[in-house]
Formats: sequence, structure tokens, C-alpha cells
Amino acid sequence: MYVFDTNSFSKLFGCYPIDSFPSLWRRFDSLSSSGGILSTREVLIELEAGKRRTENAYNWAKENRELFTPLIGDEAAAVADIFRVEHFQQIMRRKEGVVNTSADPFIIARASFRGGTVVTEESKPPHGARIPNICERFNIPCVKLNGFMQRENWTF
Repeated sequence: MYVFDTNSFSKLFGCYPIDSFPSLWRRFDSLSSSGGILSTREVLIELEAGKRRTENAYNWAKENRELFTPLIGDEAAAVADIFRVEHFQQIMRRKEGVVNTSADPFIIARASFRGGTVVTEESKPPHGARIPNICERFNIPCVKLNGFMQRENWTF
């Protein structure tokens, strides 16, 4: 099972248009309808906020809302585990006295709780507080979009 980050959806829809890569999309839709692809409500919110540049991804996400659910019970507890590591508190954004959290900890928590692999285009800087750094700390598999396709043995 894979938990997709906003940037991987954006890359998928930006680099692999549905009309140009029909076999990829048949496989992707089949995997998502069988529960092999998930995300979080926060990713849907991010896709909506950036829909001018990710309109195709956002439209697909709206049609597949069941993949973008809020965290439940133990998944939410996993977010708290991430923020217990002081270094990882950097992923919270502060704006005008309000703390906002990106989708990142929610994606990681869902993958952790469900035994999944995170799919993100983020890199892993040394001593960073990015998705791959956090996944490494909590022993959660993390790949980029190309790694996801390789794991699924997809060739086109």
C-alpha cells in the first residue's frame, strides 16, 4: 500500500497525462480502487489550494475522495509521535501567530499505521526535517514516483 504526497500527485498528472499514458492510468486506477493507493484529507486540501497548477490532479482527487480521508485514532497518535522529536517540529509553519501543519506528518502517520510506503518527490537533506528524513527515523519505506513504479514492476 502506498500513501501519496501532494507533490507526487502533481508530478504524476503533470508528467504523465491521462490521454498520453493510458496503460499507466489503467494500472494506477486499478491499484487505487483496490486500496493500494491512499492519501489524506490534508493532501486533498493542498491540491485544492494549488488547483491552478494541479487542476488535473485536483479533479482526479475530487472524483476519488474516498482515498483522501482524515486520520483516525492510532494514525493521529502517530502524528504526535513525529512531533515529539523536537527537530521534526520544523515542519509546522507559523504565520501571523497561527501554527499550520502541512500534509507531511499526516501522510507519514497513515503509512506508519497501515504498514505502507510513502510516495513523495522530496529529497532527504542531511539532518533535515523532510518526509524522507522522518520516514527514515521511524523506519517507514519512502520512495519517489519512479521508485513506486519500479516497485510495481511497471514498464511502458
